[in-house]
Amino acid sequence: MKRRAPKAISKAKAAGPKPAPDALIDPKVLHELVELFQAAGVSDLEVERNGLRVRLRREEPGSSASVREVTVPVSDTARASSPSEGLAAAQAGEGLVTVTSPIVGVFYRSASPENDPYVEEGSYVKKGQVLCIVEAMKLMNEIESEMDGRVIKLLVENAKPVEYGEPLFLIDPMAGPEG
Repeated sequence: MKRRAPKAISKAKAAGPKPAPDALIDPKVLHELVELFQAAGVSDLEVERNGLRVRLRREEPGSSASVREVTVPVSDTARASSPSEGLAAAQAGEGLVTVTSPIVGVFYRSASPENDPYVEEGSYVKKGQVLCIVEAMKLMNEIESEMDGRVIKLLVENAKPVEYGEPLFLIDPMAGPEG
């Protein structure tokens, strides 16, 4: 004797298979995003819709994962004061270098709350100088400058979590130590 499935289950099967958990995005939509990403010539694209986030990133050959040069003309409207507006400034800074977090962790401007910050906006930094600390799993990782230049903008607040690749600082490598 053959058992029959309840009607509710039969109707669900008739409606078609449910997408697998790892198939949350239509491949056609993903293909269109990749084409848009390539055509736009940007190095980073992030799209979030209905709780699903897709992030595309292009690493340039021979470059460090923690530094990316942005070469778009500066506009007066790009002057910003908050970290989210600071990202707009990063995208608008001609010849500025964006220092990004090489790991996921918590951003600290100094070694301890009692110490002065490693750098301030307007500080001149030398290659190898510590800019900040990113704490990951109780390990303090010093983030060093990869070039000489002037810190133009701090993009993250102290003691805030950061993601891999998140912009931390804007540095002008063309600025001299005198100002």
